[in-house]
Amino acid sequence: MKQALIGKKVGMTQVFKENGEIVPVTVIEAGPCVVLQKKTIEVDGYESVQLAYGDVKEKHVTKPVQGQYNKNGVPFRKIIKEFRLDDVATLETGQELKVDIFEAGDRVDISGKSKGKGFQGNIKRHGQARGPMSHGSKYHRRPGAMSASASPGEVPKGKNLPGQMGNKNVTTLNLEVVQVDAENNLLLVKGAVPGSRGSVVTIKTSVKA
Repeated sequence: MKQALIGKKVGMTQVFKENGEIVPVTVIEAGPCVVLQKKTIEVDGYESVQLAYGDVKEKHVTKPVQGQYNKNGVPFRKIIKEFRLDDVATLETGQELKVDIFEAGDRVDISGKSKGKGFQGNIKRHGQARGPMSHGSKYHRRPGAMSASASPGEVPKGKNLPGQMGNKNVTTLNLEVVQVDAENNLLLVKGAVPGSRGSVVTIKTSVKA
């Protein structure tokens, strides 16, 4: 069954398994999320659910969005995201979803915005090799040949060149849930997830599960 939550990346640490093995984990404050709206095939042409997460002051919520919250009788939240789940019919508007919808051993996909690195060269951005640093070479960290000289005589589309690095939506697939702390709304996931500390992430049941 597909499950989904919105959360906040807290940071990384490590935990020990029963056999003494050290497991690096990312700690995520997952939920609680409130069901803001259900979309149905009859009304909207497809099934999905909108979840709201994070406390926010009323003055920071636009009036159209305030109307949506008031219409459904849901307290204001900071983040709204929409998910297509299998069990939309079982959810009710105003229902609260907590981290206990996941269990240790589950596989999840986590999406977030990667750290922005600014404008970077081709070596850091794409991992390309540099030119020789001696014997009179003057070609060290530049991109390299642009294309063939005569035909086609143009830079091929998609060539790796310097430019903006990071600050993009990234999804890490098939991560293992190591621990679930329902009391503190914490989810411990094996490995690293996109984004910096405090950034918003979405947790969904893995498409590969």
